[in-house]
Amino acid sequence: MDRTFYLDVNNFAVHTAYLHGFMRFSAVYLVGIFGLFVLAAWWFARQQRQPARSVAASIWAAGGTLAAVGINQPITHAVARPRPYYTIPGVEVLVAKAHDYTFPSDHAITAGAATAGLWIVAHYGGRVIRWLAAVSTVFALFIAFARVYVGAHYPGDVAAGLAIGAAIVVLGWLVLKRPLTAVVGRFAEARLTRVLVVSR
Repeated sequence: MDRTFYLDVNNFAVHTAYLHGFMRFSAVYLVGIFGLFVLAAWWFARQQRQPARSVAASIWAAGGTLAAVGINQPITHAVARPRPYYTIPGVEVLVAKAHDYTFPSDHAITAGAATAGLWIVAHYGGRVIRWLAAVSTVFALFIAFARVYVGAHYPGDVAAGLAIGAAIVVLGWLVLKRPLTAVVGRFAEARLTRVLVVSR
């Protein structure tokens, strides 16, 4: 079924040559936008009435995404699934052929992890952060589709990447939210104390 879905998307790509440039750019470079989303979430989290928990969540959104990408490397090598263009002859490939394995997708891991992190921040933040999380969700799904469109991944690769990335960030937050929030709270109190002392 994964191969069938891949071929369906690949056939769509063959007949939509006018999208190739845009989809190629999106599949390769658009993943960087999640860094901007997380940075924006951190900025707005600082402005909450009780910012310690929301700032801690935004820090974990960044750190958890990096952790998810790192954890994905041994998973990828353990599964060792070849790229689809090495096993299916004659498919349309719009990006340079990589020689690493395909499952799960690093791009999808990043997108899923960052988006899950943003939803965690949104739980403690305001309307703007919820809007960022919603937009990030749309971008995550689009980038996952783009990776299949350009021929780099099976649909299962990107679906697993989104799910695994999100799961790592959510589970990590459940473990780390108390100590991380405590550290952020203490840092904020120390900073406030310095400001008060200087102002005197």
